[in-house]
Amino acid sequence: MRIVTLLVFLLFQVSLLYGQTSLEEINLKSGTYIVGFRHYTIIDSTRTYRIHNEFNNELIYRPIPISLWYPAKLDDDKSKQLTVLEYLEVLKEEEEWKNLPNEFLLDWFPYLWNTPENEAHLSEKATAFSNSFFFEGKFPAIVYAPSYQASSIENFALFEYLASNGFVVISSPSRGTDTRWLEGGTTKDMETQSRDIEFLLKEIHNYKHIDSDKIALMGFSFGGLSNAITVMKNKKISALVSLDGTERYNYPVLEESTYFNLDRLNMPYVHFAQKDIPEEVLTSDKIPAGLNYKFQLYDSLKYSNIYSYKFHDLTHSYFSSFGVLFGNRDKRQDKSDDEIMASYKLLSVHILQFLNATLKNKENAKEFIENSPDKNGIPETLVSEKMKKSLASDFDYKDFNDLALHQNYQDLIPLYEKTVAKHPKLQLKEGMLNMLGFRMSVNPSLKEQGINVLLLALHIYPQSANLYDSLAEAYLYKKDTKNAIANFKKSLALNPENQNAIIKLKQLEE
Repeated sequence: MRIVTLLVFLLFQVSLLYGQTSLEEINLKSGTYIVGFRHYTIIDSTRTYRIHNEFNNELIYRPIPISLWYPAKLDDDKSKQLTVLEYLEVLKEEEEWKNLPNEFLLDWFPYLWNTPENEAHLSEKATAFSNSFFFEGKFPAIVYAPSYQASSIENFALFEYLASNGFVVISSPSRGTDTRWLEGGTTKDMETQSRDIEFLLKEIHNYKHIDSDKIALMGFSFGGLSNAITVMKNKKISALVSLDGTERYNYPVLEESTYFNLDRLNMPYVHFAQKDIPEEVLTSDKIPAGLNYKFQLYDSLKYSNIYSYKFHDLTHSYFSSFGVLFGNRDKRQDKSDDEIMASYKLLSVHILQFLNATLKNKENAKEFIENSPDKNGIPETLVSEKMKKSLASDFDYKDFNDLALHQNYQDLIPLYEKTVAKHPKLQLKEGMLNMLGFRMSVNPSLKEQGINVLLLALHIYPQSANLYDSLAEAYLYKKDTKNAIANFKKSLALNPENQNAIIKLKQLEE
């Protein structure tokens, strides 16, 4: 069995102490939006799957349970505020025990623990409402990958907090390739979860209220590892958030993937790590000491801004709502419940600030993530940080075209001047601009944009007879005869042998 399997069990220690926490005491103050929640299952017909608990060989198409939190408005007749118990009913379904009576919940799933304190959590009111509508507007989205074999709702308190601040969160459970069970944290497990994440990336396009140009991936533990490989496959991801992700603890699993490519992890990336594991625990549980200080991915990345935080009051389990509320405490290393809840709240605030900076471009949030913790009024006894700035990668014509596309090919000359000042080696070749501009100008929906590209090309290559000829053709296609004639004449002045210009001018002037 792979070392990551050992880490899964070691990082979720079983102990004799019971936590005494509550959602009210965590005190995650909601933002300006009401939070909606919905849960449903769709089918990925490209893969097969077997329900392990049914003990037969019947194959079905892979079910993808989906949980969604979003800024909402209420339906006065139908909307209902959720309880923690209702979230756990989602967990039952995802664990393939949908019909398990609720009175068995805390006895059946070993990570919940049947204690009076945990029993009290079941009736607690959450923030989200079922049967609610999306609030009007378009919102950035966070696609969440849960920890090893965990539920889509393991971090529900964090998700509600983010949705109340104007984000959509979408999540599905961590499942093995063929059944509910993973193999042991292998590269195959990672790539299976990565494919589920990609399925969610496709699903968000079904929601008109999600801005599909502003997407972050967030994952806890094994989910962080799966997200790291996903962003190496998908250049449309704008930011990456890791909650004590296993990419820090088991880098070789990443390296074994055929998709492994460090240069493609080039978006802003934040990793939140657990406290140092005490020597007593390292020794007694045979945990490699390097877990406290090694982070090969951080050291290896070149082209992303990386922020690495260590939360000195949080052990691994408490990076999830489930861990804070239901997890047993390890008396050898865990802090008090009050300290754990305070740090979970602080973690949630840091995540919100990072997402506000990277997906919403908020200046105060950008200032927050660039500051050291003490400058943000946070004692270094709670949080320590290191960061690494991206090295300048080669900026080429495709990168410039991405910027142009983002502003719909408007104001291209100022954009070019600004960009070339920052990237003086940038070269936009005449032939590329001519082909792109002409190709767009004969597309009825992109005529103006194509002309803008050709005007930029002439700004860079003002003595090009061929570019003036293409611009004239673009105006002609637009039925702008005056500008077509003027540009054919400019082309002919630079190249008197231009037969196309001669013929077209003769036709236009007759």
